Amino acid sequence: MAERMLKFTVVPRNTPKKREAETRGQDFHEVYADFIDAKASEQASRCSQCGVPFCQTHCPLHNNIPDWLRMTAEGRLEEAYALSSATSSMPEVCGRICPQDRLCEGNCVIEQSGHGTVTIGAVERYINDKAWEEGWVKPLAVGPARGQSVGIIGAGPAGLSAAERLREAGYEVTVYDRHDRAGGLLIYGIPSFKLEKPIVERRTQRLAESGIVFKMGFEVGKDATLAELRNGHDAVLIATGVYAARDLAVPGAGSAGVVPALDYLIASNRQGFGDAVPDFDSGLLNAAGKDVVIIGGGDTAMDCVRTAVRQGATSVTCLYRRDRENMPGSQRETVNAEEEGVQFEWLAAPRALQGEADGVTAVRAARMRLGPPDASGRRSPEEVEGGDFERPATLVIKALGFEPEDLPTLFAADDLKVSRWGTVKIDFKSQMSNLDGVFAAGDIVRGASLVVWAIRDGYDAADAIATYLEAKAASAAIAAE
Repeated sequence: MAERMLKFTVVPRNTPKKREAETRGQDFHEVYADFIDAKASEQASRCSQCGVPFCQTHCPLHNNIPDWLRMTAEGRLEEAYALSSATSSMPEVCGRICPQDRLCEGNCVIEQSGHGTVTIGAVERYINDKAWEEGWVKPLAVGPARGQSVGIIGAGPAGLSAAERLREAGYEVTVYDRHDRAGGLLIYGIPSFKLEKPIVERRTQRLAESGIVFKMGFEVGKDATLAELRNGHDAVLIATGVYAARDLAVPGAGSAGVVPALDYLIASNRQGFGDAVPDFDSGLLNAAGKDVVIIGGGDTAMDCVRTAVRQGATSVTCLYRRDRENMPGSQRETVNAEEEGVQFEWLAAPRALQGEADGVTAVRAARMRLGPPDASGRRSPEEVEGGDFERPATLVIKALGFEPEDLPTLFAADDLKVSRWGTVKIDFKSQMSNLDGVFAAGDIVRGASLVVWAIRDGYDAADAIATYLEAKAASAAIAAE
């Protein structure tokens, strides 16, 4: 085994080949090619097999990365897949969209020694895509029926990972979601050039084939209240995510042509599915032929700028109030965007949107500098006097982050307690809200975060729900004696 590994001193880091920017900017196909078998084995062999695997420690799912890298290097791909999927319900999804530069790869020991990190994400994607191709992905193994049911509100990564684990444990599971396709932001929020939709759909299809019931187009509060769902199930999990867009508080923000990022991305993804999207066809949520300005510096902003390029925008500019080193989005995505022709205005914040109510024409922005750290520890942006400038804009996309919706009102559940930020309050030991049998997980608890954290939270909630239901069944059995 040893001679197959620790090759980081003689084998350089290589990532899967990227399609040329001019070509990929014309379509919504994925940017990166797949590794061939030999290249995946070669890159996996660079792992140092260190005694304290920081890659694993810094993965929210604590994936056993060194071991499946070793198995890949040795050609034991089916074993590598089995180990990879043992701790993640969507490993090929995480391999594509996780910010590995901030998680596993960013903490790779050989990266710290100057040899370049192991390409963990690319290998994870490779072995799990290979598993689907070779038929190694088997139907979900459902445990003995327990006679109890769980209702899950939200078909995003937190809800789906919880549904999978609970179904494996033998519980009846029903997933409710207001959209017409399962997957949440994996389907409607993330563009296909990062995550092609059949990859998500085959996962949700596998869950449906296991007996999990999906009730799509179902709005809690309208089609049933939270109380009614509680009466119909032994436990309920709230895994809605956070969808309310943070607003832009500058003059002109209410003008036509100023749109929320999620509305824009959902319209693009629906159009990709072939759905009728009137706001896309009318041009309201379509960048074709427009000067586009995206305000924000996170992954959603990067998704928007790169979508605008593919829709045929005349120009695409991203305004971010901090510098490149302090942006929250993935550096990999920023590089991809730059290659595709996106212009970045670092240390720039919108001051006003020019034009009339019936159409924005430009963004007036202020130059910023970084001052002392704010409450989060990040350096606060400060305005530079006399540094104003303008950029033409006939479409302005607000990518300022997301907040929870008003769930007590939305769900007709005034007794559901939420934090001052609107997230659901839970007991972090039991994962339960203040309502008996009602649990919550994912972004609706922690705030807008990463898909990999949502998967982890879904697992934790499923385990807590199983513990609760086991105690409930035991109490019922005692009472029946």
